[in-house]
Amino acid sequence: MPTDKEIDRFIRAIAEPHPAGMFNPWSQQSPSELKPLAYLARRKRLHHHLDCPNPRIILIGEAAGYQGCRFSGIPFTSERLLLEGQIPRMPDLKGKRLTSRPRPWSEPSATVVWETLHALGLASETILFNAVPWHPEGAKGALSNRTPTLAEKREGVPYLSHFMSLFPGVPIAALGNTASAMLAFLGLPHIQVRHPAYGGATQFRTGLSDLVNAGKSVA
Repeated sequence: MPTDKEIDRFIRAIAEPHPAGMFNPWSQQSPSELKPLAYLARRKRLHHHLDCPNPRIILIGEAAGYQGCRFSGIPFTSERLLLEGQIPRMPDLKGKRLTSRPRPWSEPSATVVWETLHALGLASETILFNAVPWHPEGAKGALSNRTPTLAEKREGVPYLSHFMSLFPGVPIAALGNTASAMLAFLGLPHIQVRHPAYGGATQFRTGLSDLVNAGKSVA
């Protein structure tokens, strides 16, 4: 598994790009954040997440979302879940908010993913990432999402490759078509499960549970 230096090198790599139309959670600041340089806290949180001694599975999504990774710094993870202590390998974050929103950000997909991981006993041994690391801002601006363009997907390829090189041999589950297509482009074997968004929560739970029970993707 990766060393601290390797994790830091990867985080510095994904923090460097500032693609037009996308927000970089690890090097950019949102107006609604409580303190300057909040992105440095996101880097530390991502480091804690990737510092997993014995990962049993990697879940790859499409791209960062505005209710989750944009503010938390961790894919499929909301500010609310972090503050509630639902995310393994995190220090105590009680009261350490990064945003000024009256209520911490809560993402439906993140809630489904972590509830399922906890129910299956995988939460402490799962790593999450996105095929396109950054947040594609939608038609309504910063607080909206959109599907990454083909050019943006291509821009994410070397970073996805770098990420996967940190965890050789760990089974991979792709959440949705974009993640699956990009993993296939890199020649990485994986199993695709339904993304929990847009009514896919039940299929996601069933799909991941079936994989675990069948022993197809989790050692």
